[in-house]
Amino acid sequence: MSTKLSQLLRFQDAIWSACAFLSGRYGLNTELSGKVVLITGASGGIGLATGKAFAAEGTRLALHYHSNRTSVEQLAAQLGATVETELVNADLRSEEQTQTLFEKIRRRFGGVDILIVNAGIWPDRDVPLGDMSLAQWHNTLEMDLTSAFLCCREFFRLLQKQRRGNIVLIGSTAAAFGEEGHADYAAAKSAIAYGLTRTLKNEIVRLAPPSDDYCGGRVNCVCPGWTVTPMTAGSLNDPAQVSRATSTMALPRLARAEDVANAIVFLASDELAGHMTGQILMVAGGMEGRVLW
Repeated sequence: MSTKLSQLLRFQDAIWSACAFLSGRYGLNTELSGKVVLITGASGGIGLATGKAFAAEGTRLALHYHSNRTSVEQLAAQLGATVETELVNADLRSEEQTQTLFEKIRRRFGGVDILIVNAGIWPDRDVPLGDMSLAQWHNTLEMDLTSAFLCCREFFRLLQKQRRGNIVLIGSTAAAFGEEGHADYAAAKSAIAYGLTRTLKNEIVRLAPPSDDYCGGRVNCVCPGWTVTPMTAGSLNDPAQVSRATSTMALPRLARAEDVANAIVFLASDELAGHMTGQILMVAGGMEGRVLW
């Protein structure tokens, strides 16, 4: 072996050792320990996975549910006494109940550092727009979009005093590609991913401005594709539906709830994503749309 090659290999080994050290020392520390995280819709598949992911980072958790208390109770029991949790019930379509929810969390934890806007529904029956009732349209937009508005508004009101915090909204690939038979859902998620995310990222920095030791308030959005959760279980029991869902993916498998939760934690971390705001992160295996014919 030539002297130059030997020196090059030793130099390369030194670089890899340094990279490994720096990665272990700095690269994966989210700096989320002790932060107060409110997860709306924490009783669903993505919500439960997100709660576990944040708990692993040492956060304090406010777990919201509407009707399924059993799931969040089981999660709190699973996390144990080492993770400080508060279970909070509210119908997030209600202005009064949403305000009460935030006030309860403020009294318990002193505020909210990170808001995860995850609550919502996906009507599992395909209904073409010409057959869709006004009642269904209103219900989906209230459950998915109005609830997001009310939660973000209450969080912004907290920011007027605490001056720090960030939001991760949960959209859907339906926001980008549409979804046949689900115009109500696609419209609501598009409003969240594009309208709210990209408006609120400018408004939040007025309330939580950057400084020498703070990146500033941030708003980002995670858009999952087809993800295995109790909400989608009915549709995903059909092999033909799974085939259609994965046919335009570069990575042709359904997402796990943990895949989405990891992306949420990343965007919530000022340490890892401190210069990211107004971003729409697709977690969908490289999906390019849905098969039409």
